[in-house]
Amino acid sequence: AMKADMIGHKTLRLGLIGGNITASRSPVLHTVCALSVGGNASYNLLIPAELGTDFSATLSRCAASGFDGVNVTYPYKEDAAALIPAGDPVVAAMGSANTIRFTAEGPRAFNTDYTGFVAAFRERFGDMAPGRVLVIGAGGVGRAVAFGLAELGAEGIGLCDVDTAKAASLAGAIRLQSAAPPVQASEPRRAGDLSGFDGVVNCTPLGMVDQPGSALPTGVTGRPVWAFDAVYTPDRTKFRTQVEGLGAAFLSGYELYFHQGVQAFEIFTGRRPDADWVRTTLAHRP
Repeated sequence: AMKADMIGHKTLRLGLIGGNITASRSPVLHTVCALSVGGNASYNLLIPAELGTDFSATLSRCAASGFDGVNVTYPYKEDAAALIPAGDPVVAAMGSANTIRFTAEGPRAFNTDYTGFVAAFRERFGDMAPGRVLVIGAGGVGRAVAFGLAELGAEGIGLCDVDTAKAASLAGAIRLQSAAPPVQASEPRRAGDLSGFDGVVNCTPLGMVDQPGSALPTGVTGRPVWAFDAVYTPDRTKFRTQVEGLGAAFLSGYELYFHQGVQAFEIFTGRRPDADWVRTTLAHRP
């Protein structure tokens, strides 16, 4: 409670630990979240490879220098969940964390990709059921989105990853959840034919500025009702063009980024940002 009361009197120290993050919009999002509750925040981009260190040492350095919290992105979300005590039991089950709060008792790991995806899906699609969904990419964000789909009441989840062991391990983790939908690890070639799936999600880095291409092959067929791409820079990915061409209603990765960020800020500070004001303010910035 002390931290929340002090927000007006100190600059919050926040940051992001990740690999390919120089184009991240997280600094401006958290700065605006702080302004919305009458505070200030600094938000550093921390790239372990550039700092000549590893994830664990980067985290320790943040804790030692008085950070309030950090976000974690590709490729460290699974490391974060493995290394840091879970602040929420679902984080341990899911094996992925994107938000770390430094507390008097030490760091605690949370996952706002999971809760943020649920919020983004509901805001975009109302109470529509996800149906049967193919999730491509079983890494950090794929794990969170798959758990989010289970929470949203998906009828079935197919998982595919070039690393078949990753897909199998995620399938096993979801099966342990209460009321879990039927889930199976699919062959990666399954992504060429989406018939039988109501939704398709890209949780691979394919399509990012530095990783052109798509997780779906050229000539993909099927009639998905909806689709989601975790990649949002650039705004129009090849994946988006493909799924919209098949008639799918599209949920942008920007929406996950927005919701996970606002929710992470609340975990860091105990204060809920004014989401509408934050969204409008961001829309008027470069």
